[in-house]
Amino acid sequence: MQATKIKVAATIAADIKKVWDYYTQPEHITKWNFADESWHCQAAENDLKVGGKLKSRMEAKDGSFGFDFEAVYDEVNEHKKITYTIADGRQATTEFEDLGGKTQVTIVFDAENANPEEMQKAGWQAILDNFKKYTETH
Repeated sequence: MQATKIKVAATIAADIKKVWDYYTQPEHITKWNFADESWHCQAAENDLKVGGKLKSRMEAKDGSFGFDFEAVYDEVNEHKKITYTIADGRQATTEFEDLGGKTQVTIVFDAENANPEEMQKAGWQAILDNFKKYTETH
């Protein structure tokens, strides 16, 4: 069965190099990779090459819940596109479009079966919005 694709996007008021760096460098990933202020990204590792791994640890700040996110890169096209396969077999693609001083970031990912699609979209959009806020203010 073909997985349902969910799309989220944001336009970030920063040049494409800064957006790419903040999106891919672990020291920045830990500052924005969570959907809600009651959470944090405790750790991140990123081997940004085909066959390389992306790993992050997200936890509730009160310690009540946490999970590891792992994926393997299928495609890395600097400043343009990243595609990876998540540990559960789902795929996600992030595209970066240079809008002349601003950057459009669009993510399309395979829905999982555990949570409603609207909830998944809201979660990924919240993380992307957090990324936008962090990138524009640092």
